[in-house]
Amino acid sequence: MIIKYPQNLLDEVHRRTVGRQLAGFTPGQGPLHPDLMLVGEAPGRHEEQVNIPFSGASGQELMKFLASIGYSRANTYITSVVRQRPYSIKRVRDKKTGQIVEKFPNRTPTKREVRAFAPLFDWELATVQPRIIVPLGNTALQRLLGPTANIGKLHGQRLTQPIQQATADRKGYQWSTAKYTLVPMYHPAAVLYARRLMPTVQADWQALGKIIKEIK
Repeated sequence: MIIKYPQNLLDEVHRRTVGRQLAGFTPGQGPLHPDLMLVGEAPGRHEEQVNIPFSGASGQELMKFLASIGYSRANTYITSVVRQRPYSIKRVRDKKTGQIVEKFPNRTPTKREVRAFAPLFDWELATVQPRIIVPLGNTALQRLLGPTANIGKLHGQRLTQPIQQATADRKGYQWSTAKYTLVPMYHPAAVLYARRLMPTVQADWQALGKIIKEIK
């Protein structure tokens, strides 16, 4: 299922991101009221092209972790805190031709960009209503739990607490009145860059599998 976002919230995002280096729009996908809502940072180049969240190299790793606890795209909601691909512009010399060419690599979204998408994400979370939110990496984690939250300290832990939501004036965040269950995880891309993390990440996912059974 591809979620249909309210047009007024999409318009608001557009107004607040005019002139920003953001490309495409990859909607969140998956069933409503799932056990798990996986929350990434932002779409990458592959996601921008095919409009499927976590469908590139890191997404393939993520699907393996999901499968290890008996889940898949079919029964998991997958989204990210920014729904467009953040890119930078770099001018480099082509090794074959010697000419200067422009490239547009992925980059981490800024805090301002994350804040621009905050009302849309708040609506998405309220609509999907997952049992467990799984923020993948620091960008997603800090969007939910504030700038001091650190994935290196919180990965694999079950947390039950309020989360950050956009304020009415859209200038910042406030804590929710409701409490949510979160299990932060390393972003799957971290395993691609640092294979030594694999045993830790695998253990975290097995712990998540046990937490799901406790909650259901």
